[in-house]
Amino acid sequence: MTHRFRRVASAGVVLVLVAACNRSPSPPATTSTPPSTRPSILLITLDTTRADAIGPEARGIDAGTFTAIASRGRRFRQAYATAPETLPSHVSMMTGLYPAGHGIHENARYLAPGVPVLAEQLQRAGYHTAAVVSAFVLNRRFGLARGFDLYDDESPGRAERTARETTDAALAALRQPSSAPRFVWVHYYDPHAPYAPPEPYRGRHASRPYLGEVDFMDAQMGRLTEAFQAAATAPVAILIAGDHGEGLGDHGEREHGHLLFQSTMHVPLVMMGPGVPAGDVSDMPVSTRRVYHTILDWAGLGGDRSLRQPGPEIVLGEAMKPFLEYGWQPQVMAVADRVKAIVAGRLESYDVAADPGETRNLGSGAALPPGLRQALDDYPVASPDAARLPDNLDAEARRRLASLGYISAGTAPVVRRDAPRPADMMPLLAAIEQASALFTSGQFARAIPALEKVLAADPDNLAAMLRLATAHSSLGQEQQADDVFQRAAALAPKSQDVRTYLALHYARTSAWARAVPLLEQVAAESPDRLTAVEALATLRVRQGQQAMNVGQTDQAIAAFERARALQPARFTNDLELGVLYLAARRYPEARTALDRVLAVRPSDAMALFKRAQVSVLLQESDSRARIARAREKADATTRPLIDRERLFR
Repeated sequence: MTHRFRRVASAGVVLVLVAACNRSPSPPATTSTPPSTRPSILLITLDTTRADAIGPEARGIDAGTFTAIASRGRRFRQAYATAPETLPSHVSMMTGLYPAGHGIHENARYLAPGVPVLAEQLQRAGYHTAAVVSAFVLNRRFGLARGFDLYDDESPGRAERTARETTDAALAALRQPSSAPRFVWVHYYDPHAPYAPPEPYRGRHASRPYLGEVDFMDAQMGRLTEAFQAAATAPVAILIAGDHGEGLGDHGEREHGHLLFQSTMHVPLVMMGPGVPAGDVSDMPVSTRRVYHTILDWAGLGGDRSLRQPGPEIVLGEAMKPFLEYGWQPQVMAVADRVKAIVAGRLESYDVAADPGETRNLGSGAALPPGLRQALDDYPVASPDAARLPDNLDAEARRRLASLGYISAGTAPVVRRDAPRPADMMPLLAAIEQASALFTSGQFARAIPALEKVLAADPDNLAAMLRLATAHSSLGQEQQADDVFQRAAALAPKSQDVRTYLALHYARTSAWARAVPLLEQVAAESPDRLTAVEALATLRVRQGQQAMNVGQTDQAIAAFERARALQPARFTNDLELGVLYLAARRYPEARTALDRVLAVRPSDAMALFKRAQVSVLLQESDSRARIARAREKADATTRPLIDRERLFR
């Protein structure tokens, strides 16, 4: 572990520090430039596209659209993503911040509403704003829809759509008349695995279907750029940028997200428009976060840090997924001139001009450009708490993300001095992904040996350990689950994740009462941890008459109401809540809760029975009709209760 590991800060502190260092001065909300002279701006982002897979220097592919745009403007040979994952990289382009500044280090996280985004500022300045995205990972729920008059993220029944479908949606948006200059963002997802291009691109690239996806995407991009230029009534500016690349086996990485080598961080970037000379090629290292500053510059909202006048800077990037998911070394890179340095437990450096494949590590003894090492040391490591998945990420959202290959354990890692380097752990990655897929799909018996294989190679992987314990628990193997949970508690004695998973294990067994104090502790420390709050509320109801007799009804009601307030759309315990209010003699609240049940399930036998009781107690005029309805819909459980109920006599 490097000394940087000791500077892990809380998420709030990191955001404040890095925002202060990386955020340019807030641009004005309006501009004095006459609207008629401001260009309409098209931003195209290419998911999973390597720099060597598209453009004049690409081999085995003739990407005519990208090359044509490059010939009419400026191409950057050394453009770098801020992170090798879709959401954090796009957030950087839309905010001008590195991930340490905007707080998004992985997919499936939510951008804080207080972080300014590009579209908001353009919209305030009079631009008509529209976005068309191709994959669920950029769904509006994650925070990038702010400021867009249109945010088209629809792909009914699927987690992604093809470049043709995306282009059709974008062309439909362009057909809507607008007297204002446009800002249109279109995101293509096709080169993402699995690679299945349509014909004729499949046959044209039979041995390299990844290039077939890129070729197909480029052709659809041609339709888009032609239509955009035809629809414009003002000057046109176009910027095309990759969000990250694809490993394709380089350095042992099959896809992306885990390493910082050129295959996943070196991306295509071209731009054309006012103030950009045609046919220009730049070898200066630049970050894709400068997309934000460049578009603001075109819109007349400030030219600071724009790529229209690029200046030298140390370009940074991070890959925190292995740290946040598995507890491996955090990774940060810095590029200046032709030298790239990576810190992941130790420093390695490469001359990317002479050695673009990064096959010759020059080591820590190489002469680094001034400020490079300091920039690496100053970049904040993500807080382990950033690993936690948002509680309001519902089951459908998790399913759609999993279908795209994004499976996160959501467990805060154990920070360890001897953490392995991600580059050394690539041979284990296939086993981790297999175990994660089996566990997520509920195939626990098959997941157990896969998880044991992972732990044999990486014994302090807390996420794998908790999944193994949970798999045993789900199969009713209580002793095996207890043994693994003991190992997890010894490894991370203060972990809320361990306590929550252990409590859920107890909740499945005859020892379910042991879960209550664990959940009470977690809920007290983190009231927004919905999983713990909901589980606690459910156990309070299970305690039933015992809880009511010892005066715990109010605690159970409070736990349920907290869960309902955090996520009302997901709350499914209104029946239990109504029963608790009835026991507490809070009849109006009981009526409200039970009516919510019957609005969704009008024939629910228990809800009808309890609602009839409340109706009598409140002396409602329709109480006799409610009793009759409860008798009509009674089941084996409620029928004897109704027969014995004195209120109904």
